[in-house]
Amino acid sequence: MSLQEKFGKLEAHLKGLVVGQERLLNRMLVALLSDGHLLVEGAPGLAKTRAIKVLSHSVEGDFHRLQFTPDLLPADLTGTEIYRPQDGSFVFREGPLFHNLVLADEVNRAPAKVQSALLEAMGERQITVGAVTYPLPNLFMVMATQNPIEQEGTYPLPEAQLDRFLLHVFVSYPDAAGEHAILELNRNEQRRSATDEMLFKAADMLTQKEIMAARLQVLDQHLSQPLEEYIVQIVLATRAPERYGDDLKGVLQYGASPRATIALDRCSRAHAWLAGRDYVTPEDIQAMAHDVLRHRIIVGFEAEASGRTPNEIVDTLLARIGVP
Repeated sequence: MSLQEKFGKLEAHLKGLVVGQERLLNRMLVALLSDGHLLVEGAPGLAKTRAIKVLSHSVEGDFHRLQFTPDLLPADLTGTEIYRPQDGSFVFREGPLFHNLVLADEVNRAPAKVQSALLEAMGERQITVGAVTYPLPNLFMVMATQNPIEQEGTYPLPEAQLDRFLLHVFVSYPDAAGEHAILELNRNEQRRSATDEMLFKAADMLTQKEIMAARLQVLDQHLSQPLEEYIVQIVLATRAPERYGDDLKGVLQYGASPRATIALDRCSRAHAWLAGRDYVTPEDIQAMAHDVLRHRIIVGFEAEASGRTPNEIVDTLLARIGVP
């Protein structure tokens, strides 16, 4: 079985256990293949935690969930040095960030120092405690969640730090058919162990070696020169949107950084690879553009006051930029 087939089987397994969130599941796999991190925003109860937990049961590696609260300290994430009175030495005890898959639940409820510790680990793939730097695992993915409601007592992530996330995904409520499927799935899980239900067959479980090999295959996806230029033009358009219409003048205070160009390239390749192709199409780029760009652009004050959103502005730019 090829790696593409194994990932296809994994995606089908995830969809069978997390109903009505196909987009989120696809983006989780895109982030895994692109060696990036995921910020997920949605109302409570939409299976955000369940999704990453099911994924953790399907790949080789350990999982840890962190509930972010206002009294959390940076050492609660990174770990700390413990004094040993027997010999007067200090021993470093690793924190939760040394796991392979980390769920940072309600990340906007922790103060800035804690957020910075998390985002530094995400960006540098290492943690420094005192004078010693400790590398994080090769397979290291953070899925952070935040709720769009109950904003009292929250600390919104600064725009510059949001750029560390590969993707920013919105999740919404399932439709009526999805609700019925959720009820049936829940009844079935009440009859047997939910943990057993989540487990992937040992023969199908993805090893870390296979994930690294899949990442190399994603990087080898064919992306033509015109499509590379298309990616560059999309990102440049966020920095000078007025080139695509007078009505876009001043709508964006800041455009996307070069990280967006890299992210859109890698995510488009991963999206195409998961679809079973060995080449990237304009549709792959367009499919990933919103999740890559929405947290990297800042809407101008007047545009925001008139109700314009990052999603709508990205839609407008995609409609006006010529497709190769």
